[in-house]
Amino acid sequence: MKVLLVDDSRLARTELRHLLQAFPDVNVVGEARHADEARAQIEALRPDLLLLDVQMPGQTGFELLATLDAAPHVIFTTAFDEYALQAFAVNALDYLLKPVQESRLAAALAKARTRLRAPAFAEAAPDEPPFAPPQAPLTAQDQVFVKDGERCWFVKLADIKLFEINGSYTRIHFEDQRPLIPRTLQQLEARLDPKVFFRVNRQQIINLKWIASIEPWFSNTLRLTLRDGPEVEVSRQQSVRFRELLSL
Repeated sequence: MKVLLVDDSRLARTELRHLLQAFPDVNVVGEARHADEARAQIEALRPDLLLLDVQMPGQTGFELLATLDAAPHVIFTTAFDEYALQAFAVNALDYLLKPVQESRLAAALAKARTRLRAPAFAEAAPDEPPFAPPQAPLTAQDQVFVKDGERCWFVKLADIKLFEINGSYTRIHFEDQRPLIPRTLQQLEARLDPKVFFRVNRQQIINLKWIASIEPWFSNTLRLTLRDGPEVEVSRQQSVRFRELLSL
């Protein structure tokens, strides 16, 4: 994976180079201090991936991307969190806040590998959807983009305490927000860390770290109370799994 570092801070580029040494398949092919240098490097080196700062002298990282006929995949690295929604609007793979943590960088690079390995085009039968490559698993420290109507959030998974079915949508509980997203619990469960998120019944997935109390319930089931509410009932089958998962 050929990577180009684009950041006006020499210290930031040096730190990224140091972190990337932990990934043998990553080859840092060049560095650029601003958009003009980056355009020249992209044309000459044809990188697979940009680690791109947002605020730079001259043009911003977003303005750079707007001038490219064909842009590499992009992971934004910045000290500012207010550009996150804009970053995902331009299909960035990830958005890393400085100082960049190695675990977050590793997760972002995993997304890049998945995208790069996907075929550019896959034929499908007329009645079958095109092949979609498996998405990288998410950790509790990952931040996800959530959109409900005209409202948008960029929320860390660790802050989400509950997913629950609401008709053909799933409702997400975090802080005082309750947005709906067009995803099934099965789709979410496939991407969530099973050490953190647990399917308590057919309708709900909880964040185990948000449990405030546990009490025995009817027919050898359990009832859990999450911090700041609500209460959820664990099905009989999942109560058995819950005890096995959390017992010594």
